[in-house]
Amino acid sequence: MSEPAHADAPQPGHHVFDYTPWNYWTDADDHDRDQQRRVQQALKKDNESYQFGENTFVSPLAAVQNEHLVLGAHSYIAAGAYLTGTLNTGRDCTINPYTTVRGAIELGDAVRIGAHTSLLAFNHGFEDLHTEVFRQPITSQGIRIGNDVWIGSHVVVLDGITVGDGAVIGAGSVVTKDVPPAAVVGGNPARVLRWRGTSSAATTAGRRTDLAEAVAAFAGTARAQTEDVLNRCFIPELEGGLFVDAPGGGPTVRAQCDAIEIADLLLGRAPAPLPAESQLERLRSWQDPDTGLVASLGPDGRQVPLPVVDGPFSGDAEYHILCVGYALDLLGSAFPHPIRGVDTMDAADVIAALDTLPWREDPWYCGAWIDSLGTAFLWNRGHGRRGRSGALEALLGRLLTLADSRTGLWAQPNAVDGLLLPVNGFYRGSRGTLAQFGLPVPYPERVIDSVLEHARDVRYTRPDRQTACNILDIAHPLWLTRATGYRADETVALARRLLTDALGNWVDGQGFAFKAPHPTTRSARESRPGLQGTEMWLSIIWYLSDLAGISEALGYRPRGVHRPEPAASLH
Repeated sequence: MSEPAHADAPQPGHHVFDYTPWNYWTDADDHDRDQQRRVQQALKKDNESYQFGENTFVSPLAAVQNEHLVLGAHSYIAAGAYLTGTLNTGRDCTINPYTTVRGAIELGDAVRIGAHTSLLAFNHGFEDLHTEVFRQPITSQGIRIGNDVWIGSHVVVLDGITVGDGAVIGAGSVVTKDVPPAAVVGGNPARVLRWRGTSSAATTAGRRTDLAEAVAAFAGTARAQTEDVLNRCFIPELEGGLFVDAPGGGPTVRAQCDAIEIADLLLGRAPAPLPAESQLERLRSWQDPDTGLVASLGPDGRQVPLPVVDGPFSGDAEYHILCVGYALDLLGSAFPHPIRGVDTMDAADVIAALDTLPWREDPWYCGAWIDSLGTAFLWNRGHGRRGRSGALEALLGRLLTLADSRTGLWAQPNAVDGLLLPVNGFYRGSRGTLAQFGLPVPYPERVIDSVLEHARDVRYTRPDRQTACNILDIAHPLWLTRATGYRADETVALARRLLTDALGNWVDGQGFAFKAPHPTTRSARESRPGLQGTEMWLSIIWYLSDLAGISEALGYRPRGVHRPEPAASLH
C-alpha cells in the first residue's frame, strides 16, 4: 500500500488548524508556520507543478493527490478534504473539512466551499448495458466557479457546470445546470430562488418596513438594557469608580469615554454610576497642561507618565484626543488646554509630517494620525487658536493632492490585505478632516467604487469575520459620498445586508463585542461584549440604517466621535 504524497511531512495530529484553518492566520505561531512550510515542501517535492501562494494552509490530514495544483494566496485546504485531478484557485478560497474536489476545476477569487461538499468534474459512461458502469469510459468537461461565490455544506456540483460571479448555492443543493451571476440557488436540482442585491419595488417596500421594525425593536431593547451594559463594566473600588471595557479588564481612558457616548446615545444623559460633573472634572484633570495630551491609565486607575513623543503626539494619546475631547463635548465642556504640539505647527511642519508618513506600508496608521491631527486642530480652535501660517489649510490641501484619482483613496491595495488598509485609513483620515470640517470628498465616485469592491472581500464582510472597525470603515465613506447617487442601489443593498447582520449580534445585558460573535471565535477577547464594541456598533447601525433610509426608526443619532454632522466650519 503506497503512502500519501506527503507522508514524510510532520504529522501534528488533530490540531485545531486542521479543522478550523481560518484561525491559522491569526493564531499560528512560528512553530506552526514552520510545520506548514514543511507540509507544503513535502507536497512540492513529490509534484514539482504544485504552487502555493502567500499565506496558504494545507492540512496534513487532507488527501492532496492532484496531478496539478495552484492554491491562491490566503487559501486553505482543511482536514479530510480529498483532491484529485487539476485544481487552480484564486485568492481567499476555502476547501473546508471533508470536501471532495475532483477533476479539472477552476475557482476564481474568494470562493468559499462548505464542509462535506463535492465538486465532481467527471462522469462515468453508462449507456452500454453490456458493460459494467465502472468499466465504461470516463468523460470530463470541468467545473468553473467565478469570483465571490459561496457554496454551502453538503452541496454537489456536477461536471460541466459554470457558476457565475457572486452566486450563492444553498446547503444540500445538487447543481445540475449553470448558475447565473449573483443568483441564489437551492434545492435538488438547484434552481434560482432570488437574486443578490435586487428585488421588485413591492418587495423592497415590504422589506424596508420589516427592517425598520427590526431596527426599532433593537433600539428599544438596547435602551432598556443600557444600564445593565454599563454597570457590568463599572468598578467602584478603582479611584472613586472607573469603567473597564469588559469585566476582567483594566481601566482605560477610552472606556470612560465609551460609557459617556453610549449613555448619551441611548439615554440622553451621562452614565449613572457617577455624577456627570464628577466625570467631567476627571476628564479635564487628565489633560497634561504642558503638552495638552491625555496619558493612559495603569491597572490601579492612575495615569502613567506620558511617553516621550516624536512629533505632536503618539501612542494612546492620539486616540485620547478624539475620545476625551468628544466625551467632554457631550458633557457640555471642553479640554482646559490646547494641544501644544499641534498649536506650534505651521504649514511647512504639516506638509513635512504628512510626507514622512508610511503611506505605502501602513495607510491605516496614516489615516489615524491625520484623524488625531485634524481633531487637535478642532479643539484648539475652541481656544481661539487657528494654527500658525495656515497649518490646518495645509493639512486639508495636501490631502486633496494625495488622493488617487483611480481609487479616491490615499493608498493602493496590496496583495495580502487587498483594500483593507487603504479603505480603513481613508475612513480615519476623512473623519477627522473632510467630514469633521464639512468639506467634500475628492473623487467621490471612485471612493464608492473602491469601498464596494472592498465590501466584496469576504475576509472582512462575511458574518463571522466582521469587526466594528472594518464595517464602520465601509459604512462611513459610503454615507459621506451618498449624495452623488452613484451606485445607490448597490449601496443600499449592502447596507441592508450588513445592518441585518449587526442587529443579530447584540448580547442581552452585555451589548456588542468588537468582533461579531461566532462559534469558531467565541473564546477570542475581541468576541466578548464590551463598551468599545457597543459604542462602535451603535454608530454603525445608525449609518447603515440611514443609508437604507430607516434611521428614524432608531430614535437616536450619534453626537460624539462618530457624529455624522460637521463639528465645525472653516468659514
